[in-house]
Amino acid sequence: MERLIGTVSRGIRCPIIRENDDLVKIAVDSVIKACESEGIKLKDRDVIALTESIVARSQGNYASIDDIAYDVKNKLGGGTIGVIFPILSRNRFAICLKGIAKGAKKIVLMLSYPSDEVGNALLTYDQIDEANVNPYSDVLTLDKYRELFGYNKHEFTGVDYVEYYKNLIEETGCEVEIIFANQAKTILKYTDCVLTCDIHTRARTKRILKEAGAKVVLGLDDILTCSVNGSGYNSKYGLLGSNKSTENKIKLFPKECKDLVLKIQSEILRLTNKHVEVMVYGDGAFKDPQGKIWELADPVVSPAFTDGLVGTPNELKLKYLADNDFKELSGEDLKNAISNSIKAKKSNLVGNMASQGTTPRQLTDLIGSLCDLTSGSGDKGTPIVLIQGYFDNYTD
Repeated sequence: MERLIGTVSRGIRCPIIRENDDLVKIAVDSVIKACESEGIKLKDRDVIALTESIVARSQGNYASIDDIAYDVKNKLGGGTIGVIFPILSRNRFAICLKGIAKGAKKIVLMLSYPSDEVGNALLTYDQIDEANVNPYSDVLTLDKYRELFGYNKHEFTGVDYVEYYKNLIEETGCEVEIIFANQAKTILKYTDCVLTCDIHTRARTKRILKEAGAKVVLGLDDILTCSVNGSGYNSKYGLLGSNKSTENKIKLFPKECKDLVLKIQSEILRLTNKHVEVMVYGDGAFKDPQGKIWELADPVVSPAFTDGLVGTPNELKLKYLADNDFKELSGEDLKNAISNSIKAKKSNLVGNMASQGTTPRQLTDLIGSLCDLTSGSGDKGTPIVLIQGYFDNYTD
């Protein structure tokens, strides 16, 4: 019988993961038991994905705000530090800010406006227009910001992040000055020691500041790159990708975990004779049309994946073929013509008109986004995702 179902994504329940748990065994057992309970048959090129959270937790990759403070003070001198371009997040950045503040005498906090890098808004563009402010050139003090815009609570969280971050810093005993600007070099009028907190634009920001004469320029990816007093760390991403664990502790992005995905792949092959692909995923990469938030606050969607997930989709656009190449056909003739085109497609369709409109993104970013939407970030209890049929096409 002809297959009538394409890609299927399933959340897999597993035990609550603790430090030093055998994640390979737990993941493999959870997937196999779920398949047995639901009558699911694993197939070659199925994808098993684990959320970065359970990987980091099994690694015990945690650090305290005191660990952050220690590293910040050692690397940035403990005096006046410019902290620029942070995202607006209670979960992602606020606890890091507490640690940073504990490692400094004064923080000059420079916020981008009208929104942060991932789309969390301080203001609307309508407010900017009405105030006749140019966000690309105008630098606002806190007093001027309040005069023009007052207090603005975030649409979803109900938090005025300006006040929230100001209070967090002051509660540590650190002095704070807040400015609003979108040009990195602005901070050098206040201090030459800078911690840039942007995620995906950090390399450019560092370059601009160094070329402008900054004495010390670090990013969040330069803090906790090695263990501090026995803390967790991430040698590649530092504080990037970290989350709040408790009021005084963060969970860092997973450390090296390529071995983990390879071991899970190998164990599934041993037990089922099926060659699956395996990945670790964090935030998906998509934008919310209502809140305007671009989801990707992690430095990458996937920090580790098996080799079969390298690359981008190589697909033909069915509607293009139907509307152009085979516009005179219908029914079984149309189906056969499109099927033959798919079977004969080249291994690289870049520049082919029939591939235009297919998604030109990395496989891990696409699959990771699907996983993030499937597992959610709340109480579903499915930190493992099984995806079947992702690499199928119309002819399979």
